[in-house]
Amino acid sequence: MRILHVLANLAPRYGGPPKACFEMARSVAKLGHAVSIYTTNQDGPTELNVPTDSPVYRDGVEICYFPIQHPRFWGFSLPLALQLRSAVKEHDIVHIHSLYLFHNLVAAHYCRKHGVPYLIRPHGTLDSALFQRHRLRKRVMELTFEHRNIKYAAAIHFTAEEEERSAKAHTLGAPGIVIPNGLDLAEYENLPAPGTFRARYPETRGKKIILFLGRINFKKGLDILVQAFSAVAQSRDDMHLIIAGPDNEGFEKKVRAWLRGAKVHDHTTFTGMLEGDDKLAVLGDADVFILPSYGENFGFSVVEAMACGVPVIISDRVGIWREVEAEEAGKVAPCDDNSFAEALLSLLNSPDVAERMGENGKTLVRKRFRWSSVALELENAYRSIL
Repeated sequence: MRILHVLANLAPRYGGPPKACFEMARSVAKLGHAVSIYTTNQDGPTELNVPTDSPVYRDGVEICYFPIQHPRFWGFSLPLALQLRSAVKEHDIVHIHSLYLFHNLVAAHYCRKHGVPYLIRPHGTLDSALFQRHRLRKRVMELTFEHRNIKYAAAIHFTAEEEERSAKAHTLGAPGIVIPNGLDLAEYENLPAPGTFRARYPETRGKKIILFLGRINFKKGLDILVQAFSAVAQSRDDMHLIIAGPDNEGFEKKVRAWLRGAKVHDHTTFTGMLEGDDKLAVLGDADVFILPSYGENFGFSVVEAMACGVPVIISDRVGIWREVEAEEAGKVAPCDDNSFAEALLSLLNSPDVAERMGENGKTLVRKRFRWSSVALELENAYRSIL
């Protein structure tokens, strides 16, 4: 099969969608299919240092970058549109990522024009919380093109049953399929030596590391995290909060103000975005992973934490919360600080329970979230649609 993925950007700062898109493409390419990604060179306010006049080949995937243009917030790129006009018909199936962006308008239009089936992966944009954000602007796009895109999609690709349930009211009857993200477990088998992260950040020595790993963003529930951490800190002084992730929208300033107001700023370290061995080092040294998100279609960082044996505390708005709860791989709480404080204190006071949950998380990842098996699910879905 000739498979084309289309998304607005592939820069690591954008978190889960770029990572998931590339890993999906790579895993299916390993099965012998010709897989391409069309995207822009956008990297926040700057551009990636990549060629825009010739493809880049990475792990068997052809990646074509096109110059980002104004309005940047919409992912606009006329060169991308011009290339899609001819390239779409050369593929058997097209996988479109996210909604309400320029590439959705163009890719879906040419798919319908040339009779090429397409899937839409909303990446959480149809979740009830995110769906209401910028509602007027989104409504204009829905009436202009997005409702038509959704209605005529061969399938809406969700990564968890919870995401599909939350989005059902907005899918206009289009069929849904649930195929999760995955991990290449080989990348998580050999973690840096214990204490590697603590040695780099001496303030964490002798402390329990409470880890938030993800974009510093309004939807991640950092307000809940600050209050819950502050509440537990009143009875335990052996914790240190690590906030690891990029600050794409200047939200870190607000989070720091919350920390100062809660008198726990001195017990918190912002590391910025961690990649490669740096990310593995913090996962290897973390005692608890915490994500009180208001809306998460999947929760890629949750799966990474579980792969490393870290017990997790997540909200019931994270797409895979049912799987985590069923396998007892962590604790699930509603989006309020009291519930998260209770869950955090419970794990810290019961190290045997925390250890068991960490092991359960490893088992869950091996059983459900391996790219080698997810790739077969994707391949079967593509063949079924064709």
